[in-house]
Amino acid sequence: MSLKLKHTEFALEAGTDEAGRGCLSGPVVAAAVILPVGFSHPLLNDSKKLTEKQRELLRPIIEEQAIAYQIGVVDEKVIDKINILQASILAMHRSIEGLSLVPEFIVVDGNKFNPFKNIPHKTIIKGDGKYMNIAAASVLAKTYRDQLMEGLHKEFPVYNWKKNKGYPTKEHRRAIAKVGSCKYHRKTFKLF
Repeated sequence: MSLKLKHTEFALEAGTDEAGRGCLSGPVVAAAVILPVGFSHPLLNDSKKLTEKQRELLRPIIEEQAIAYQIGVVDEKVIDKINILQASILAMHRSIEGLSLVPEFIVVDGNKFNPFKNIPHKTIIKGDGKYMNIAAASVLAKTYRDQLMEGLHKEFPVYNWKKNKGYPTKEHRRAIAKVGSCKYHRKTFKLF
């Protein structure tokens, strides 16, 4: 099934998605993207269905061709304070807030969102596999977050974040059990 460009007829429809919700460490990162009419790329899909190489290939294409895009980041301290769902929505709000243009409509991957200003929105389950603007946001959120986690890996190589990106792999949980957690771990999550 090929992806549709967007959900509505509005020219400035922003797609938004987040990455890192299920991780034990690091921030949750969201992106918002407004794509131009006629945008298309044969590889573009839900970022989870793409290889790391494909995502890295798509990122500069999306950044170059999007009418507007922005990244929103919410760190592990805030996640622990307000919970991961609210932190994910906050990251999406930050990404939309940072867009150089105000969107006329927002499509959100998933089924939960808090209204942003007075802009109409729609939540779409598996939206990153249906609409290009959400898929593009999922690719940017994932590649930015992976890059962040690779940077944090240098500080704490014991957890091997360059490979697991903070997700709860057996190796990651074993490392926490062995050496304990660090300042980038989400303390409200079951770590091991």
